[in-house]
Amino acid sequence: MTIALALTFQILLFGAATQPGSDEDGQLDERLQAFARQVRCLVCQNETLADSRAELAIDLKREIREQMKAGRSDEQIIAFLTERYGDFVLYRPRLQPRTYPLWFGPFVLLGGGLFGLYRRLRRWPAQADEPSFSVAELRRARQLLDRSEKRETA
Repeated sequence: MTIALALTFQILLFGAATQPGSDEDGQLDERLQAFARQVRCLVCQNETLADSRAELAIDLKREIREQMKAGRSDEQIIAFLTERYGDFVLYRPRLQPRTYPLWFGPFVLLGGGLFGLYRRLRRWPAQADEPSFSVAELRRARQLLDRSEKRETA
């Protein structure tokens, strides 16, 4: 009983000692996590910074956290990162003329594929009406079928 009471007292004592700073740290951690979901890991490339466990990602999160503590806004931090690493660091690149292929390229390819499929299907019934064998080949096939029928009846 006394051990449980002592443990409870220690938990309350250490919990109260860390209480004042934890609210600010909690808000900073939430802001950091939200921001890290917008930034690409430079090592993993298909993961956000929030999901990555690479050493460079941990260092980059530490740098971002320090900038957030210094009072820099998200826009200022993004400007710092893009200046240092280029637009590649953004998980969702900005819409600007040089990123138009990234944003609109898949739709153009899809439209081209659908147009090609439409043209192919439109010509398909016309191709089905055309005989696929020459007249001589059809005559030869008819002769072979007639012979096989004569053999079966005999």
